[in-house]
Amino acid sequence: MHKFELLSVTTRKIVGLFAVGLLGAAVGCSSPAATTDTAASAETTAPAATTEAAAEPAVEESGTVSYTDYTGHTVQIPVNPQRVIYYGETLGDLLELGVTPIATSTAELEDRLFSSEVPDIQDVGSPPDPEKSLSLSPDLIITGDTDEKLLESLSKVAPTITFNTFATLEDRMKDLGVILNKKDEAAAWIQQYKTASAEMWKQLHKNGVGENETASVFTFYPGNRLFVMAGTGLPQALYQENGFKAPAATQKLIDEGTGFLEISPELLEEYAGDRIFILNAVAEEAQESTEDLLKTEIWKKLPAVRAGNVYRIDILKASSDAYTLEALLKTIPELIGAQS
Repeated sequence: MHKFELLSVTTRKIVGLFAVGLLGAAVGCSSPAATTDTAASAETTAPAATTEAAAEPAVEESGTVSYTDYTGHTVQIPVNPQRVIYYGETLGDLLELGVTPIATSTAELEDRLFSSEVPDIQDVGSPPDPEKSLSLSPDLIITGDTDEKLLESLSKVAPTITFNTFATLEDRMKDLGVILNKKDEAAAWIQQYKTASAEMWKQLHKNGVGENETASVFTFYPGNRLFVMAGTGLPQALYQENGFKAPAATQKLIDEGTGFLEISPELLEEYAGDRIFILNAVAEEAQESTEDLLKTEIWKKLPAVRAGNVYRIDILKASSDAYTLEALLKTIPELIGAQS
């Protein structure tokens, strides 16, 4: 887990395996229901433990806790899980809480900022293979995939719960704090992140970013498919308290719990903000679609484009996991400063 710093700024600069498809070429969202609500609750059932409030299980060195995940499954999970398989694109959340999973889908790790932090992690495939998972003797499986047949198979290997990777950073960290018995660590991380984020925005406003400026995030998926990002990915770093505002059309998507939406180029004006961030796709076809769009009159007439307020960042360096969002506290000022 790396340290937070108060940042100073100079006047220069996702349905199904979306993480492998659209994240590979656009953005990661492995959870089919694009919602920002977490509905997990927990009740202690460990030996000699006292039952407490729903999301406040008593801490025991051993035993199990009754946990209800966001898709409604109530599962007995270890109070202190030691061998976790995590299947989803927000693995960086666990790393920031000091938990290194024993396995994941390594397709999720390629070119991620945190890839070097997990050199020995095992690959369970995509979707995760129950037999491979069984060979690793996990005591808990956490997955962003909500396919019921897969969950049934994995549940025969170890206690298996779904995890809402579309939820806000704060909700995810709090939920993991309950799941992993890391509530104090999660609370401390959230507070440190909020402090560092507030300092970043303070410096950006000091250096010319307007208090009420809007920002948009766009990316392409192979097949010449244009997406506006809403409740997941880079927007989680941009649409913060004291940060950029979402354009009205994008805010509507966020309010509806939508992570991303495919749009036609003709709708760009509706979703474009005062500043535009382009997520550079991995797939060559999607890269070509991006370059083609930048040559069109629809693109060139956007106010942000005419003002030179367009920024580009590799998609895999702009996901919404905690590890990456922490790094973006440095990257966002660098991007904006480089073109100011």
